[in-house]
Amino acid sequence: MKILIFGVVNARKTLEAGFTTVRDVGSPAFLAVDLRNEINEGYIPGPRVVASGPAISITGGHGDLNGYSPETRVSTFPEERNFQIADGVDQVRHVVRAQVKYGVDVIKILASGGVLSKGDNPGAPQFSPDELKMAADEAHKAGRKIAAHAHGAQSIKDAIAAGIDSVEHASLIDDDGIKMAKEHGTYLVMDIYNDDYILGKAREFGMTQESLDKEHMVGRLQRENFQKAVKAGVKMAFGTDAGVYPHGDNAKQFKYMVQYGMTAAQAVRAATSDAADLIGRTKDVGSIAPGKYADLIAVYADPLQDVRALENVGWVMKGGVVFKNAMGQPTARVNAAATR
Repeated sequence: MKILIFGVVNARKTLEAGFTTVRDVGSPAFLAVDLRNEINEGYIPGPRVVASGPAISITGGHGDLNGYSPETRVSTFPEERNFQIADGVDQVRHVVRAQVKYGVDVIKILASGGVLSKGDNPGAPQFSPDELKMAADEAHKAGRKIAAHAHGAQSIKDAIAAGIDSVEHASLIDDDGIKMAKEHGTYLVMDIYNDDYILGKAREFGMTQESLDKEHMVGRLQRENFQKAVKAGVKMAFGTDAGVYPHGDNAKQFKYMVQYGMTAAQAVRAATSDAADLIGRTKDVGSIAPGKYADLIAVYADPLQDVRALENVGWVMKGGVVFKNAMGQPTARVNAAATR
């Protein structure tokens, strides 16, 4: 119950921060699906949610309960875990199909080790190329997108070759991986704000030395590789690890995207039209055009001059309805002007 309340609170924070459509890439079993439905029905305020189920992990991988007693057991869809285990192409096929059955919009698979998990190496491949291809094929047959968590260079290339739509983190991508991503049209979603937040809060979080060492290793390289990917013209979408840092602080990443190679306009497009393309929603969101949702925000300065202006959103409209009005504008007049 507590985690459900967190979801409701954080949905509102995210909307009021100016994000009217978001993609979830891993949460406790089908919580995001339920949250999506309640928001769509108008019961609670929040952004439109492109919902995933639990992220799919190998046994002993980034999403497993490593280091616990062998007597520790979890169910197939554990209520309090963000991950689901699958080994081999047959299990991967079953898990993807089961998640589709329970209403997800996007599949998330963990192709490499991670930073905040125990006992694995961020650069180490986990799922095999055949397993990744099975996941991508099953997702696409069901009309779903699929995203792969991958820090390691080989896992990134395996995910791209498998036909996965986006690579999350992509910290250790090499030149061949950048070339492949451009050739295949694969999106990279590189959460380059996190490093400062994680390292700045390590002591407060009680982060293990193992995770701290891994973050030191991948953080700087991720930013350098972000710069290389931007320069190469790879498709890039705005994405964060919200939850690792507080929900509602999503816009703090814009500064780092500009610092590491994007223009302010490119960073804005990464969070709007490019992100809409990644999630397959260009008919409805991502730009202002007739027939699309009236999603607009207002800020106090020109973000093309200083992209950090996007960190202070004063007015938010989603679907023609004003959800935040801190600028003193009469809501009725603003609505009329924005929805003509």
